[in-house]
Amino acid sequence: MNARALDEIYDLAIIGGGVNGCGIARDAAGRGVSVVLLEQGDFAGATSSASTKLIHGGLRYLEQYEFRLVREALAEREVLWAIAPHIIRPLRFVLPHHAGLRPAWLLRLGLFLYDHLGGRKRLPATRTLDLARDPAGRPLREGYRRAFEYSDCWVEDSRLVVLNALDAAERGADIRRGTRVVSASRENGAWRVEFEQDGARRVVNARVLVNAAGPWVHEVLAHVLRANSPANVRLVQGSHIVVPRLYEHDRAYIFQNADGRIIFAIPYEHDFTLIGTTDRDFGRTPTRPVASEEEIAYLCAAASEYFRQPVTPGDVVWTYSGVRPLYDDGASKAQEATRDYVLELDDQDGRVPVLSVFGGKITTYRRLAEHAMQKLAPYLPAASKASWTGTAPLPGGDFAVTDQPRVVAQLLRAHPWLDEHLARRLVVAYGTRAMRILDGARSTHDLGRVFGADLTEAEVRYLMREEWARTAEDVLWRRSKLGLRFSSDETAALDAFMAESVSQRAAPASLRGIAQ
Repeated sequence: MNARALDEIYDLAIIGGGVNGCGIARDAAGRGVSVVLLEQGDFAGATSSASTKLIHGGLRYLEQYEFRLVREALAEREVLWAIAPHIIRPLRFVLPHHAGLRPAWLLRLGLFLYDHLGGRKRLPATRTLDLARDPAGRPLREGYRRAFEYSDCWVEDSRLVVLNALDAAERGADIRRGTRVVSASRENGAWRVEFEQDGARRVVNARVLVNAAGPWVHEVLAHVLRANSPANVRLVQGSHIVVPRLYEHDRAYIFQNADGRIIFAIPYEHDFTLIGTTDRDFGRTPTRPVASEEEIAYLCAAASEYFRQPVTPGDVVWTYSGVRPLYDDGASKAQEATRDYVLELDDQDGRVPVLSVFGGKITTYRRLAEHAMQKLAPYLPAASKASWTGTAPLPGGDFAVTDQPRVVAQLLRAHPWLDEHLARRLVVAYGTRAMRILDGARSTHDLGRVFGADLTEAEVRYLMREEWARTAEDVLWRRSKLGLRFSSDETAALDAFMAESVSQRAAPASLRGIAQ
Protein backbone atom coordinates (compact mmCIF):
# COMPACT_ATOMS: atom_id res chain seq x y z
CA MET A 1 0.00 0.00 0.00
CA ASN A 2 1.40 3.38 -0.99
CA ALA A 3 1.62 6.43 1.23
CA ARG A 4 -1.35 8.79 1.06
CA ALA A 5 -1.35 11.89 -1.03
CA LEU A 6 -0.21 14.77 1.14
CA ASP A 7 -3.44 16.71 0.69
CA GLU A 8 -5.58 13.92 2.19
CA ILE A 9 -6.67 14.14 5.81
CA TYR A 10 -5.27 11.59 8.23
CA ASP A 11 -7.12 10.69 11.40
CA LEU A 12 -3.96 11.13 13.48
CA ALA A 13 -0.62 12.91 13.03
CA ILE A 14 2.20 12.18 15.48
CA ILE A 15 5.27 14.35 16.01
CA GLY A 16 8.18 12.28 17.32
CA GLY A 17 9.61 8.87 16.47
CA GLY A 18 10.81 7.76 19.88
CA VAL A 19 9.31 4.85 21.77
CA ASN A 20 6.15 6.74 22.76
CA GLY A 21 5.43 8.15 19.31
CA CYS A 22 6.05 4.83 17.57
CA GLY A 23 4.09 2.96 20.24
CA ILE A 24 1.08 5.25 19.74
CA ALA A 25 1.37 4.90 15.95
CA ARG A 26 1.34 1.11 16.23
CA ASP A 27 -1.62 1.04 18.61
CA ALA A 28 -3.65 3.49 16.51
CA ALA A 29 -2.91 1.80 13.17
CA GLY A 30 -3.98 -1.55 14.60
CA ARG A 31 -7.35 -0.03 15.54
CA GLY A 32 -8.02 1.10 11.98
CA VAL A 33 -6.93 4.72 12.45
CA SER A 34 -5.12 6.39 9.55
CA VAL A 35 -1.79 7.61 10.94
CA VAL A 36 1.14 9.70 9.80
CA LEU A 37 4.24 9.90 12.00
CA LEU A 38 6.86 12.61 11.50
CA GLU A 39 10.34 12.16 12.97
CA GLN A 40 13.01 14.84 12.51
CA GLY A 41 15.96 12.42 12.54
CA ASP A 42 16.18 8.65 12.93
CA PHE A 43 13.82 6.54 15.01
CA ALA A 44 15.12 6.21 18.58
CA GLY A 45 17.67 8.84 17.61
CA ALA A 46 17.64 10.53 21.02
CA THR A 47 16.37 9.44 24.45
CA SER A 48 14.90 6.11 23.37
CA SER A 49 18.31 4.71 22.38
CA ALA A 50 20.07 6.06 25.48
CA SER A 51 18.35 4.08 28.23
CA THR A 52 19.89 1.51 30.57
CA LYS A 53 18.27 -1.12 28.30
CA LEU A 54 15.98 -2.45 31.03
CA ILE A 55 12.34 -3.51 31.14
CA HIS A 56 11.94 -3.10 34.87
CA GLY A 57 9.57 -2.02 37.59
CA GLY A 58 12.01 0.43 39.10
CA LEU A 59 12.87 -0.88 42.54
CA ARG A 60 13.97 2.52 43.84
CA TYR A 61 10.68 4.14 42.81
CA LEU A 62 9.03 2.28 45.70
CA GLU A 63 10.94 4.61 48.05
CA GLN A 64 9.22 7.53 46.33
CA TYR A 65 5.79 5.87 46.79
CA GLU A 66 5.29 5.55 43.02
CA PHE A 67 3.21 2.42 43.55
CA ARG A 68 0.95 2.87 40.50
CA LEU A 69 3.93 3.34 38.20
CA VAL A 70 5.82 0.37 39.69
CA ARG A 71 2.77 -1.91 39.50
CA GLU A 72 2.14 -1.01 35.87
CA ALA A 73 5.81 -1.41 34.95
CA LEU A 74 6.13 -4.76 36.74
CA ALA A 75 3.09 -6.10 34.91
CA GLU A 76 4.51 -4.96 31.58
CA ARG A 77 7.73 -6.96 31.92
CA GLU A 78 6.20 -10.29 30.94
CA VAL A 79 3.79 -8.73 28.45
CA LEU A 80 6.65 -7.14 26.49
CA TRP A 81 8.84 -10.23 26.82
CA ALA A 82 6.04 -12.30 25.26
CA ILE A 83 5.55 -10.02 22.25
CA ALA A 84 9.26 -9.45 21.58
CA PRO A 85 11.20 -12.53 22.79
CA HIS A 86 13.97 -11.90 20.26
CA ILE A 87 15.00 -8.49 21.67
CA ILE A 88 13.86 -8.94 25.30
CA ARG A 89 15.19 -11.50 27.74
CA PRO A 90 14.99 -12.13 31.49
CA LEU A 91 17.90 -10.93 33.59
CA ARG A 92 18.73 -11.62 37.24
CA PHE A 93 20.00 -8.71 39.34
CA VAL A 94 22.29 -9.03 42.35
CA LEU A 95 21.86 -6.38 45.05
CA PRO A 96 24.72 -6.61 47.59
CA HIS A 97 23.81 -5.51 51.08
CA HIS A 98 25.86 -2.49 52.15
CA ALA A 99 25.87 -2.24 55.93
CA GLY A 100 26.13 1.55 55.94
CA LEU A 101 23.21 2.22 53.61
CA ARG A 102 19.65 0.83 53.35
CA PRO A 103 19.03 -1.79 56.08
CA ALA A 104 18.45 -5.40 55.07
CA TRP A 105 14.85 -5.41 56.34
CA LEU A 106 13.99 -2.49 54.06
CA LEU A 107 15.51 -4.22 51.05
CA ARG A 108 13.60 -7.42 51.86
CA LEU A 109 10.35 -5.47 52.17
CA GLY A 110 10.92 -3.67 48.89
CA LEU A 111 11.73 -6.91 47.08
CA PHE A 112 8.67 -8.64 48.59
CA LEU A 113 6.51 -5.88 47.12
CA TYR A 114 8.46 -6.13 43.86
CA ASP A 115 7.68 -9.84 43.65
CA HIS A 116 3.96 -9.45 44.33
CA LEU A 117 2.77 -6.10 42.95
CA GLY A 118 2.89 -6.89 39.24
CA GLY A 119 1.39 -10.34 38.78
CA ARG A 120 4.71 -12.07 38.11
CA LYS A 121 4.22 -15.49 36.46
CA ARG A 122 7.30 -16.64 34.55
CA LEU A 123 10.09 -14.58 36.09
CA PRO A 124 11.82 -16.24 39.08
CA ALA A 125 11.25 -14.81 42.56
CA THR A 126 13.72 -13.05 44.83
CA ARG A 127 16.24 -15.10 46.79
CA THR A 128 19.05 -14.39 49.24
CA LEU A 129 22.67 -15.08 48.24
CA ASP A 130 25.68 -16.01 50.35
CA LEU A 131 28.38 -14.09 48.47
CA ALA A 132 31.12 -16.23 50.03
CA ARG A 133 29.75 -19.22 48.10
CA ASP A 134 27.87 -17.86 45.14
CA PRO A 135 29.84 -16.98 41.95
CA ALA A 136 28.26 -13.51 42.07
CA GLY A 137 30.51 -12.76 45.05
CA ARG A 138 33.80 -13.40 43.26
CA PRO A 139 34.08 -10.08 41.36
CA LEU A 140 33.18 -8.09 44.48
CA ARG A 141 35.44 -6.60 47.11
CA GLU A 142 35.87 -8.33 50.43
CA GLY A 143 33.34 -7.27 53.01
CA TYR A 144 30.20 -7.94 50.97
CA ARG A 145 28.75 -11.07 52.55
CA ARG A 146 25.08 -11.12 51.59
CA ALA A 147 23.04 -10.09 48.58
CA PHE A 148 19.51 -10.29 47.27
CA GLU A 149 18.80 -11.53 43.75
CA TYR A 150 15.65 -10.60 41.82
CA SER A 151 14.30 -10.57 38.26
CA ASP A 152 13.75 -7.94 35.61
CA CYS A 153 14.29 -7.95 31.84
CA TRP A 154 16.80 -6.63 29.31
CA VAL A 155 15.78 -4.97 26.03
CA GLU A 156 17.56 -3.68 22.96
CA ASP A 157 15.82 -0.32 23.29
CA SER A 158 16.40 1.18 19.85
CA ARG A 159 15.25 -2.01 18.12
CA LEU A 160 12.08 -1.93 20.22
CA VAL A 161 11.33 1.50 18.76
CA VAL A 162 12.06 0.50 15.16
CA LEU A 163 9.94 -2.65 15.45
CA ASN A 164 7.00 -0.61 16.70
CA ALA A 165 7.42 1.74 13.73
CA LEU A 166 7.69 -1.22 11.36
CA ASP A 167 4.57 -2.88 12.74
CA ALA A 168 2.67 0.41 12.48
CA ALA A 169 3.77 0.75 8.85
CA GLU A 170 2.69 -2.78 8.02
CA ARG A 171 -0.72 -1.96 9.48
CA GLY A 172 -1.04 1.02 7.15
CA ALA A 173 0.63 3.90 8.98
CA ASP A 174 2.64 6.42 6.98
CA ILE A 175 6.00 6.50 8.79
CA ARG A 176 8.39 9.28 7.79
CA ARG A 177 11.92 9.94 9.03
CA GLY A 178 13.97 13.06 8.29
CA THR A 179 10.91 15.29 8.59
CA ARG A 180 11.29 18.41 10.71
CA VAL A 181 7.93 19.92 11.67
CA VAL A 182 8.03 23.72 11.43
CA SER A 183 4.43 24.68 12.20
CA ALA A 184 1.05 23.22 13.14
CA SER A 185 -2.18 25.17 13.23
CA ARG A 186 -5.89 24.51 13.43
CA GLU A 187 -7.50 25.28 10.08
CA ASN A 188 -10.93 24.30 8.72
CA GLY A 189 -11.59 21.72 11.43
CA ALA A 190 -8.24 19.95 11.18
CA TRP A 191 -4.56 20.34 11.95
CA ARG A 192 -2.43 21.71 9.16
CA VAL A 193 1.09 20.42 9.82
CA GLU A 194 3.92 21.88 7.77
CA PHE A 195 7.29 20.11 7.69
CA GLU A 196 10.59 19.99 5.82
CA GLN A 197 11.64 16.80 4.06
CA ASP A 198 14.40 16.32 1.49
CA GLY A 199 14.90 20.07 1.28
CA ALA A 200 11.26 20.81 0.45
CA ARG A 201 8.34 22.20 2.45
CA ARG A 202 5.34 19.86 2.64
CA VAL A 203 2.01 19.74 4.45
CA VAL A 204 -0.15 17.03 5.98
CA ASN A 205 -3.61 17.46 7.47
CA ALA A 206 -4.97 15.50 10.41
CA ARG A 207 -8.03 15.51 12.63
CA VAL A 208 -5.98 14.85 15.78
CA LEU A 209 -2.38 15.73 16.67
CA VAL A 210 -0.05 14.01 19.16
CA ASN A 211 3.04 15.79 20.44
CA ALA A 212 5.39 12.96 21.40
CA ALA A 213 8.58 14.91 20.78
CA GLY A 214 10.33 13.72 23.94
CA PRO A 215 12.90 16.30 25.09
CA TRP A 216 11.44 18.68 22.50
CA VAL A 217 7.84 18.40 23.74
CA HIS A 218 7.91 21.92 25.19
CA GLU A 219 9.73 23.29 22.14
CA VAL A 220 6.96 21.90 19.91
CA LEU A 221 4.29 23.44 22.13
CA ALA A 222 5.96 26.84 22.25
CA HIS A 223 7.42 27.22 18.75
CA VAL A 224 5.46 24.83 16.49
CA LEU A 225 1.96 24.99 17.99
CA ARG A 226 2.54 28.39 19.62
CA ALA A 227 0.53 27.21 22.61
CA ASN A 228 0.86 27.66 26.34
CA SER A 229 0.81 24.64 28.62
CA PRO A 230 0.37 24.39 32.40
CA ALA A 231 2.58 21.30 32.36
CA ASN A 232 6.36 21.59 32.34
CA VAL A 233 9.09 19.21 31.34
CA ARG A 234 12.21 18.67 33.43
CA LEU A 235 15.18 17.66 31.31
CA VAL A 236 17.42 15.23 33.19
CA GLN A 237 20.66 13.88 31.72
CA GLY A 238 21.57 10.25 32.20
CA SER A 239 24.96 8.96 31.07
CA HIS A 240 26.42 5.46 30.76
CA ILE A 241 29.87 4.01 30.27
CA VAL A 242 30.92 0.74 28.63
CA VAL A 243 34.09 -1.06 29.74
CA PRO A 244 35.66 -4.46 28.93
CA ARG A 245 33.84 -7.30 30.63
CA LEU A 246 34.36 -7.19 34.40
CA TYR A 247 33.10 -10.67 35.31
CA GLU A 248 32.22 -14.01 33.73
CA HIS A 249 28.68 -14.83 34.87
CA ASP A 250 25.55 -13.58 33.12
CA ARG A 251 23.84 -11.70 35.96
CA ALA A 252 23.66 -7.94 36.48
CA TYR A 253 24.42 -5.94 39.62
CA ILE A 254 22.54 -3.09 41.22
CA PHE A 255 24.73 -1.04 43.56
CA GLN A 256 23.66 1.45 46.21
CA ASN A 257 25.64 4.67 46.51
CA ALA A 258 26.18 6.84 49.55
CA ASP A 259 24.34 9.73 47.84
CA GLY A 260 21.15 7.65 47.73
CA ARG A 261 21.37 6.85 44.02
CA ILE A 262 21.82 3.42 42.50
CA ILE A 263 23.78 2.29 39.46
CA PHE A 264 23.66 -0.88 37.39
CA ALA A 265 26.49 -3.02 36.03
CA ILE A 266 25.14 -5.20 33.23
CA PRO A 267 26.65 -7.80 30.87
CA TYR A 268 26.73 -6.08 27.47
CA GLU A 269 27.28 -7.40 23.95
CA HIS A 270 29.14 -10.48 25.25
CA ASP A 271 32.54 -8.81 25.77
CA PHE A 272 31.62 -5.69 27.74
CA THR A 273 29.99 -4.38 30.90
CA LEU A 274 27.53 -1.46 30.82
CA ILE A 275 27.55 0.85 33.86
CA GLY A 276 24.97 3.56 34.49
CA THR A 277 23.25 5.81 34.98
CA THR A 278 23.72 9.35 36.25
CA ASP A 279 20.95 11.83 37.05
CA ARG A 280 21.54 15.55 36.69
CA ASP A 281 19.46 18.48 35.51
CA PHE A 282 20.19 19.44 31.93
CA GLY A 283 18.66 22.89 31.54
CA ARG A 284 15.83 23.99 29.31
CA THR A 285 17.04 23.62 25.72
CA PRO A 286 17.47 20.06 24.42
CA THR A 287 20.77 19.53 22.61
CA ARG A 288 22.81 16.39 21.95
CA PRO A 289 24.15 15.37 25.36
CA VAL A 290 27.64 14.03 25.96
CA ALA A 291 28.85 12.20 29.05
CA SER A 292 30.99 14.64 30.99
CA GLU A 293 34.32 13.82 32.64
CA GLU A 294 32.57 14.34 35.97
CA GLU A 295 29.87 11.78 35.15
CA ILE A 296 32.43 9.25 33.89
CA ALA A 297 34.47 9.66 37.07
CA TYR A 298 31.31 9.29 39.18
CA LEU A 299 30.33 6.00 37.51
CA CYS A 300 33.86 4.63 37.75
CA ALA A 301 34.08 5.51 41.45
CA ALA A 302 30.65 4.06 42.20
CA ALA A 303 31.51 0.76 40.48
CA SER A 304 34.93 0.63 42.14
CA GLU A 305 33.25 0.86 45.54
CA TYR A 306 31.95 -2.67 44.91
CA PHE A 307 34.15 -4.41 42.34
CA ARG A 308 37.42 -6.02 43.37
CA GLN A 309 38.95 -4.79 40.10
CA PRO A 310 38.85 -0.95 40.09
CA VAL A 311 37.15 0.73 37.14
CA THR A 312 38.98 3.79 35.81
CA PRO A 313 38.18 6.33 33.07
CA GLY A 314 41.00 4.76 31.05
CA ASP A 315 38.98 1.52 30.86
CA VAL A 316 36.04 3.19 29.13
CA VAL A 317 35.61 2.10 25.50
CA TRP A 318 32.34 3.94 24.81
CA THR A 319 29.96 6.35 26.47
CA TYR A 320 26.46 7.45 25.62
CA SER A 321 24.12 9.96 27.14
CA GLY A 322 20.43 10.80 26.88
CA VAL A 323 18.08 13.51 28.08
CA ARG A 324 14.98 12.25 29.84
CA PRO A 325 11.95 14.51 29.35
CA LEU A 326 10.46 14.01 32.83
CA TYR A 327 7.26 15.62 34.01
CA ASP A 328 8.26 18.44 36.35
CA ASP A 329 6.63 17.62 39.67
CA GLY A 330 8.75 20.10 41.61
CA ALA A 331 11.11 17.53 43.14
CA SER A 332 14.21 19.12 44.66
CA LYS A 333 16.62 16.59 43.08
CA ALA A 334 16.74 15.23 39.54
CA GLN A 335 16.89 11.65 40.87
CA GLU A 336 13.62 12.21 42.78
CA ALA A 337 11.61 13.57 39.81
CA THR A 338 8.75 11.26 38.86
CA ARG A 339 9.26 8.76 36.03
CA ASP A 340 5.50 8.52 35.56
CA TYR A 341 3.89 9.97 32.46
CA VAL A 342 1.32 12.72 32.04
CA LEU A 343 -0.93 13.04 28.98
CA GLU A 344 -2.17 16.60 28.51
CA LEU A 345 -5.15 17.06 26.18
CA ASP A 346 -6.02 20.44 24.67
CA ASP A 347 -9.17 20.16 22.58
CA GLN A 348 -10.07 23.87 22.33
CA ASP A 349 -13.70 23.46 23.37
CA GLY A 350 -14.05 20.01 21.85
CA ARG A 351 -12.52 20.76 18.47
CA VAL A 352 -9.31 19.64 16.80
CA PRO A 353 -7.44 18.17 19.79
CA VAL A 354 -3.73 17.92 20.51
CA LEU A 355 -2.35 15.45 23.04
CA SER A 356 1.09 16.19 24.55
CA VAL A 357 3.12 13.43 26.18
CA PHE A 358 5.23 14.34 29.22
CA GLY A 359 7.55 11.90 30.97
CA GLY A 360 7.33 8.15 30.83
CA LYS A 361 9.84 5.30 30.68
CA ILE A 362 10.54 2.70 28.06
CA THR A 363 8.95 -0.08 30.15
CA THR A 364 5.53 1.57 30.13
CA TYR A 365 5.46 2.84 26.54
CA ARG A 366 2.77 0.34 25.48
CA ARG A 367 0.44 1.23 28.36
CA LEU A 368 1.07 4.92 27.67
CA ALA A 369 -0.06 4.33 24.09
CA GLU A 370 -3.22 2.58 25.29
CA HIS A 371 -4.01 5.46 27.63
CA ALA A 372 -3.38 7.94 24.82
CA MET A 373 -5.87 6.10 22.61
CA GLN A 374 -8.42 6.09 25.43
CA LYS A 375 -8.12 9.86 25.73
CA LEU A 376 -8.39 10.32 21.97
CA ALA A 377 -11.23 7.83 21.42
CA PRO A 378 -13.99 10.52 21.41
CA TYR A 379 -12.22 12.24 18.49
CA LEU A 380 -11.47 9.07 16.51
CA PRO A 381 -14.86 7.46 15.78
CA ALA A 382 -13.33 5.09 13.23
CA ALA A 383 -11.12 3.46 15.88
CA SER A 384 -12.08 0.10 17.31
CA LYS A 385 -12.28 0.13 21.10
CA ALA A 386 -10.43 -3.11 21.88
CA SER A 387 -6.86 -3.03 23.20
CA TRP A 388 -4.67 -5.39 21.20
CA THR A 389 -0.96 -4.59 21.49
CA GLY A 390 -0.37 -6.77 24.56
CA THR A 391 -0.88 -10.02 22.67
CA ALA A 392 0.20 -9.31 19.07
CA PRO A 393 3.92 -10.02 18.56
CA LEU A 394 6.22 -7.35 17.22
CA PRO A 395 7.82 -8.14 13.84
CA GLY A 396 10.00 -11.24 14.19
CA GLY A 397 8.68 -12.04 17.66
CA ASP A 398 6.18 -14.71 16.63
CA PHE A 399 7.62 -17.49 18.80
CA ALA A 400 7.42 -18.51 22.46
CA VAL A 401 9.74 -16.93 25.01
CA THR A 402 11.57 -20.25 25.46
CA ASP A 403 11.90 -20.97 21.74
CA GLN A 404 14.80 -18.77 20.68
CA PRO A 405 17.19 -21.79 20.43
CA ARG A 406 14.63 -23.51 18.19
CA VAL A 407 14.49 -20.48 15.88
CA VAL A 408 18.30 -20.46 15.65
CA ALA A 409 18.33 -24.19 14.87
CA GLN A 410 15.66 -23.68 12.22
CA LEU A 411 17.75 -20.94 10.59
CA LEU A 412 20.82 -23.19 10.58
CA ARG A 413 18.88 -26.10 9.08
CA ALA A 414 17.67 -23.88 6.25
CA HIS A 415 21.18 -22.44 5.75
CA PRO A 416 23.69 -25.11 6.91
CA TRP A 417 26.60 -23.05 5.60
CA LEU A 418 25.79 -20.20 8.00
CA ASP A 419 28.15 -19.46 10.89
CA GLU A 420 26.43 -20.36 14.17
CA HIS A 421 27.49 -17.12 15.89
CA LEU A 422 26.00 -15.07 13.06
CA ALA A 423 22.81 -17.14 13.15
CA ARG A 424 22.37 -16.42 16.85
CA ARG A 425 23.03 -12.71 16.39
CA LEU A 426 20.54 -12.45 13.54
CA VAL A 427 17.83 -14.21 15.55
CA VAL A 428 18.45 -12.04 18.62
CA ALA A 429 18.07 -8.94 16.46
CA TYR A 430 15.43 -9.97 13.91
CA GLY A 431 13.75 -13.10 15.26
CA THR A 432 11.97 -15.07 12.58
CA ARG A 433 12.60 -12.25 10.10
CA ALA A 434 16.24 -13.26 9.91
CA MET A 435 15.00 -15.53 7.14
CA ARG A 436 14.28 -12.43 5.03
CA ILE A 437 17.91 -11.31 5.24
CA LEU A 438 19.10 -14.70 4.01
CA ASP A 439 16.35 -15.16 1.41
CA GLY A 440 17.82 -16.67 -1.77
CA ALA A 441 21.33 -17.06 -0.33
CA ARG A 442 22.99 -20.43 -0.85
CA SER A 443 26.43 -19.57 0.52
CA THR A 444 28.24 -16.87 2.43
CA HIS A 445 29.30 -15.45 -0.93
CA ASP A 446 25.65 -14.66 -1.69
CA LEU A 447 25.49 -12.39 1.38
CA GLY A 448 27.84 -9.97 -0.35
CA ARG A 449 30.49 -7.75 1.11
CA VAL A 450 31.46 -8.01 4.80
CA PHE A 451 31.93 -4.51 6.19
CA GLY A 452 33.33 -5.50 9.57
CA ALA A 453 32.58 -7.87 12.44
CA ASP A 454 30.01 -10.11 10.70
CA LEU A 455 27.88 -7.35 9.13
CA THR A 456 27.12 -8.32 5.52
CA GLU A 457 25.81 -6.41 2.56
CA ALA A 458 22.62 -8.53 2.68
CA GLU A 459 21.90 -7.34 6.23
CA VAL A 460 22.65 -3.71 5.41
CA ARG A 461 20.36 -3.81 2.39
CA TYR A 462 17.63 -5.33 4.53
CA LEU A 463 17.99 -2.54 7.09
CA MET A 464 17.84 0.10 4.38
CA ARG A 465 14.86 -1.52 2.68
CA GLU A 466 12.82 -2.55 5.71
CA GLU A 467 13.99 -0.45 8.67
CA TRP A 468 14.71 3.03 7.27
CA ALA A 469 18.48 2.89 7.87
CA ARG A 470 20.37 5.56 5.91
CA THR A 471 23.76 5.95 7.56
CA ALA A 472 26.41 3.86 9.25
CA GLU A 473 25.36 5.35 12.59
CA ASP A 474 21.81 4.10 12.04
CA VAL A 475 23.10 0.58 11.46
CA LEU A 476 25.99 0.39 13.93
CA TRP A 477 24.49 2.18 16.95
CA ARG A 478 20.70 1.89 16.68
CA ARG A 479 19.77 -1.13 14.51
CA SER A 480 22.67 -2.93 16.23
CA LYS A 481 25.61 -2.23 18.53
CA LEU A 482 28.22 -3.48 16.08
CA GLY A 483 29.86 -0.07 16.32
CA LEU A 484 31.69 -1.43 19.35
CA ARG A 485 33.58 -3.74 16.97
CA PHE A 486 34.06 -1.44 13.98
CA SER A 487 37.14 0.61 13.18
CA SER A 488 36.84 4.17 11.90
CA ASP A 489 37.91 3.01 8.43
CA GLU A 490 35.26 0.29 8.39
CA THR A 491 32.63 2.78 9.50
CA ALA A 492 33.62 5.22 6.75
CA ALA A 493 33.44 2.44 4.15
CA LEU A 494 29.96 1.46 5.32
CA ASP A 495 28.82 5.08 5.20
CA ALA A 496 30.12 5.44 1.66
CA PHE A 497 28.35 2.28 0.53
CA MET A 498 25.04 3.37 2.06
CA ALA A 499 25.31 6.90 0.65
CA GLU A 500 25.91 5.48 -2.83
CA SER A 501 22.97 3.09 -2.44
CA VAL A 502 20.66 5.93 -1.40
CA SER A 503 21.78 8.13 -4.31
CA GLN A 504 21.03 5.35 -6.77
CA ARG A 505 17.36 5.44 -5.91
CA ALA A 506 15.50 7.32 -8.60
CA ALA A 507 12.90 8.62 -6.12
CA PRO A 508 11.94 8.08 -2.49
CA ALA A 509 10.34 4.65 -2.33
CA SER A 510 7.18 3.69 -0.47
CA LEU A 511 6.86 0.32 1.19
CA ARG A 512 3.67 -0.86 2.88
CA GLY A 513 2.67 2.68 3.78
CA ILE A 514 6.25 3.74 4.53
CA ALA A 515 7.40 7.03 3.02
CA GLN A 516 11.20 6.76 2.97
